[in-house]
Amino acid sequence: MRPTLLSALLVLVILAMPEFVHAQGCAMCKAVVESGEGSGNIFGGEQAVGKGLNMGILYLMAVPYVLLFLLFRKRIVGFVKEFASAQG
Repeated sequence: MRPTLLSALLVLVILAMPEFVHAQGCAMCKAVVESGEGSGNIFGGEQAVGKGLNMGILYLMAVPYVLLFLLFRKRIVGFVKEFASAQG
């Protein structure tokens, strides 16, 4: 199998997984959500708050990687091409 096809397949498998697999959250955020359980339906209930926190964590986690890729994409592509053309 070609490496490009394999990596594209891997990305598709990861994207096809349910969102709760990716959105695990940190222990501190989980404690914040659990401490607010007795306060009733705040902002659509506890599940909505927890889901919002998890999605926020995912966005905060992804931004640095996207920025680094945009800044260093020429070097990354050059490295991948050099690595692919190397024989050994």
